Amino acid sequence: MSMWNFMDASSKETLLDLIRREADGMFALVAADEAWNGPTASGAWTAANVVGHLVDTTETYFRSFDAAEGKGEAPELVPLTEMATHVDKGARQFEGVSRAELVERCQTALADELAIFEGLSTDDWMGLTVPHKYMGPLPAAFYPVFALVDYTLHSWDIREGLGRPHALAADSADMLVPLCNILWANTVARTPAAEPLEVGISITSGAHAGGTRMTLGADGLQQEPGSLDGVETIIEFDPASFVLTAYGRTNAGTVKGDPAVAAEFLGSFFRI
Repeated sequence: MSMWNFMDASSKETLLDLIRREADGMFALVAADEAWNGPTASGAWTAANVVGHLVDTTETYFRSFDAAEGKGEAPELVPLTEMATHVDKGARQFEGVSRAELVERCQTALADELAIFEGLSTDDWMGLTVPHKYMGPLPAAFYPVFALVDYTLHSWDIREGLGRPHALAADSADMLVPLCNILWANTVARTPAAEPLEVGISITSGAHAGGTRMTLGADGLQQEPGSLDGVETIIEFDPASFVLTAYGRTNAGTVKGDPAVAAEFLGSFFRI
């Protein structure tokens, strides 16, 4: 379904609606004192650090879109392997800023960001190249889906820190499934020393239900959507479990085949 594929411009309104809903949920969460200063599942960050991260990230995107239009310099490119260090520094620069000021700045940045995304034409969606600080030149469509990642996963992180029962929304998870395949292809930390490693990834429900044959070898991760016939080790995920696993929030999945092969595959990616 193209409306659930962020690389298709027909997904635009659905994607932007999801960002708005997830952002509203996050701002409601951080209104509580226990969340603002409490732990999260984003390493050592508090919810205040999460909001600082969103401000830093969104304002950096503005520089990227300006550069794409020939106005100003693009953010200096940083290797993806160093992203976590730079992101942490960016988030912590706002420590000491009041909640009211930081949340207002984040909401203003979000509104401006959504206005940029709304203004992207069908041709711009995948045709406008925008320099990303960590991933280099990317089609504009990647920026709204990254915003959805930020508001969806970091809301999950805050809820996890609060110790409450919770889960990801099915539609947000569905929209993020294709991005997780791209994430894995770009975060390979190590490849098998001998023969390539082959596993099948099966998404068991939702808009992207189906199989992808993944082969990890000297040339990185190759992905082939389709039948998993003949694949000896298959890892099944529902969409939310797949997203949370790909982004290193949890270890999930149901293995059919060799658990050791599955574990080797799942341990082959660095976390961002």
